[in-house]
Amino acid sequence: MKPLLLLVIACLFFPKNQGLAQAETGNNYRNFPIVFSLQFHSLAMPFKDLKSNFKNVGFGIGTEVSHNGLHNWVQQFDLIWIKNKGIGNGILLSTQTSYRPMMVGNIFAEVKAGVGYLKSFKPSQSYQQIDGKWNEAKKNGKGMLAFPIGLGLGQHNHSESSYISPFFGYQMILVTNYNQDIPIVPQTLFQIAGRIHPNYSNVIQD
Repeated sequence: MKPLLLLVIACLFFPKNQGLAQAETGNNYRNFPIVFSLQFHSLAMPFKDLKSNFKNVGFGIGTEVSHNGLHNWVQQFDLIWIKNKGIGNGILLSTQTSYRPMMVGNIFAEVKAGVGYLKSFKPSQSYQQIDGKWNEAKKNGKGMLAFPIGLGLGQHNHSESSYISPFFGYQMILVTNYNQDIPIVPQTLFQIAGRIHPNYSNVIQD
């Protein structure tokens, strides 16, 4: 994972020639792709205990819109089902601003950050004591503000017809109001995904 981090950082500070990048990305991007992803979750510090991520497999769906009409500057919208038997499952709704400089050929790096809302469910039924008796707690989870920050690599192969852009990434999610003792808790997501870019003009014409 550290080589990935160094590679992405290098690409962000030393992207391809800007004119060449614009020539390659101009008129070759379509808004509102369909993004499908596998999400591997862990309650851990970034780049620590990476194996634990692959024990918890969830999934996500989303889309994105370009800020400048190109592939390299977009706003992403994601809905992710987090699967984790140890700490409880969750649903993360988020939006992130993503910068994607082109590297070699059709390969791009990505850095993104944003804000989201995490609804976290308890791993098992909890109980609370009322008048000396234990009763099932009415609330089985809580909502928390979350701040995702991520790095990634992917491939962008444009086509006049529908095409798929595969990518993978690693995100740290800072979750606030986790509990009274620890107000901010880091969680991580390893992502394997693809953006399906339909040719909507053909769909409308048909």
